Amino acid sequence: MLWVKSLHIVFIASWFAGLFYLPRIFVNLAMVAPESVAERARLLLMARKLFRFTTFLAVPAVAFGLWLWLGYGIGRGPGNGWMHAKLALVLVVIGYHHGCGVLLRRLASGEDRHSHRWYRWFNELPVLLLLAIVVLVVVKPF
Repeated sequence: MLWVKSLHIVFIASWFAGLFYLPRIFVNLAMVAPESVAERARLLLMARKLFRFTTFLAVPAVAFGLWLWLGYGIGRGPGNGWMHAKLALVLVVIGYHHGCGVLLRRLASGEDRHSHRWYRWFNELPVLLLLAIVVLVVVKPF
């Protein structure tokens, strides 16, 4: 079980690293001048590669978490309300990840009109989600 838990933590940390950085690329894309075609193309390439790699990291993170929950019973049974809250937040993280993909496609097609300030705020959400999830797992408040 400790091997599975260790791998879960490593993949979660790696997944979140990508979720922390991808919206920062979006900030830079939102700030690129229309005539800077090469800069825009480079940032889009970086964003696409990071999104693919982050997706690749998310899959084992979720799989190892499910293994811990369903296979070893972590968070199951009475007195584990924290796990329900954590799973709800994990679904929000997956939705955020998907939302990053949608925004990337819109940025690539030129359809997105969000400002760099909007992306700066959008970038803060995974920090708050990770903080809440870690508190739920460590403190187990309910």
